Amino acid sequence: MPFNQITIIGMGLIGSSIARAIAENEVASRLVGCDNNPDHCDTARALQLCDLITSDPNEAVKGADLIILATPVGSYGPLGKLICPNMKAGAILTDVGSVKASVVKSLSPHMRADCHLIPGHPVAGTEQSGPEAGFAGLFTGRWCILTPPEGSDATQTAKLEKFWQALGSKVEQMTPEHHDMVLAITSHLPHLIAYNIVGTARHLEEVTKSEVIKYSAGGFRDFTRIAASDPTMWRDVFLNNKEAVLEMLGRFSEDLTALQRSIRYDEGDKLFELFDRTRRIRRQIIEAGQEEDIPDFGRDLGRHLDDK
Repeated sequence: MPFNQITIIGMGLIGSSIARAIAENEVASRLVGCDNNPDHCDTARALQLCDLITSDPNEAVKGADLIILATPVGSYGPLGKLICPNMKAGAILTDVGSVKASVVKSLSPHMRADCHLIPGHPVAGTEQSGPEAGFAGLFTGRWCILTPPEGSDATQTAKLEKFWQALGSKVEQMTPEHHDMVLAITSHLPHLIAYNIVGTARHLEEVTKSEVIKYSAGGFRDFTRIAASDPTMWRDVFLNNKEAVLEMLGRFSEDLTALQRSIRYDEGDKLFELFDRTRRIRRQIIEAGQEEDIPDFGRDLGRHLDDK
């Protein structure tokens, strides 16, 4: 085992899934969970997700070789200020947030010289939340991106890489800034669009007396799945990756204007070319093993719930 004690702060979907995966793969001798929500603590205890569940971050990090922050990224700065003085010498502090440059910025000032900050991002999740929503297979076959800051200890980064591989993930490394640009287009912008489309449909639903909901086809239904994601987490994502998101949103707006023109002026060839090109991208995603060729974005929620 690369780590004797692992502490997870935040027992929501990702945190509880990590706890389940650690237990299933026997990655640590001792597992400690922490959450400031009393209901989450009670549920985690009832599910026996960890050896110890506490609401006190300082108690949770004592003796931990690896500490994983699985809370909204906006909470990292205050948490780092609180726990870093009490961390074990040589401990690794990592996270699961989907932005990385802001993580380095918020946690670096609190890190001790004898500890290691190695931010991470498991690219996995569902729209469900809470300790009961997690399942051990969430990370199987999915990417985990590590973004060690310049000057990080390569040995410690390798230990964290082996940890995620033990949970079933494929691991990639990149700079925090590059990560944020990649995720802005592959994750953050799609979520922003989904929130906006569902918000527009909600307004229409009031006008058309539930017809939007009643006659929803697969496309709108899948957008609602994305838009059902945790609002606190996504608020923090957009506020902490605003430069990259706004850049991608600007490019999207330009492409949308061109699409609007093609429809207005009956440019069928341009529409067909765009749709054919995007269809090929979908096939490439399936071939890369990052999705299943079935409706509902490849998510079989019933199977996931059965895995709990």
